[in-house]
Amino acid sequence: MDPERARVRRLPERGVYDSETVYSILDENILCHVGINVDHGPVVLPTLFGRDGDMIYLHGSVGAHMLREMRGGIPVSVAVTSVNGIVAARSHFNHSINYRSVVVFGNATEITDVQEKLHALEVLTNHVLPGRWEEARQPNNSEFTQTIVLKLSLEEASAKVRVGPPHDDSEDLSLDVWAGVIPLSVVAGEPVDDPDLTSGTAPSPSIQTALARWPAK
Repeated sequence: MDPERARVRRLPERGVYDSETVYSILDENILCHVGINVDHGPVVLPTLFGRDGDMIYLHGSVGAHMLREMRGGIPVSVAVTSVNGIVAARSHFNHSINYRSVVVFGNATEITDVQEKLHALEVLTNHVLPGRWEEARQPNNSEFTQTIVLKLSLEEASAKVRVGPPHDDSEDLSLDVWAGVIPLSVVAGEPVDDPDLTSGTAPSPSIQTALARWPAK
């Protein structure tokens, strides 16, 4: 492992390395972007993930080329970002966004132990919808064998955070241009029933948890 590989070099004052911050950013997001280098060049793909302790889990179809490449232990990078606001400055140069991000480096390995793989799938499911694993039908043998599950250590991970107003140059402060922050957030809408839903079936606790997690403002 190379801890220096995860060190923030661009705007290093925004780098954060404590596990509490890294974990909190991972836990508030459900989508990551995974980057690898394959025969035809670099590839970055979005996918769901889950965290358990100092490990994150990724999954997908056995037919997915990227996952087949990753299970061979090649170097990968995983990025997760929350965008919290657009920062409008008085000069174009000082425009920015407020964000919280994590980048992880390492070598993903395939989980082949049945119980560990089931646990990882439970973590992945409950990361998106807490409690859903116990509510819905769990994978049958065919579905289980069609799914690759990978794990990646968080040993080489760092966070980067920007908060607050724009940082305008002093000579620009008197310009007659609005400056400030436009807050952004993810909100959950009203659940939409599946057309084939049995009449009278109410949203389960995991759905209610999701609505509370991303409440409408």
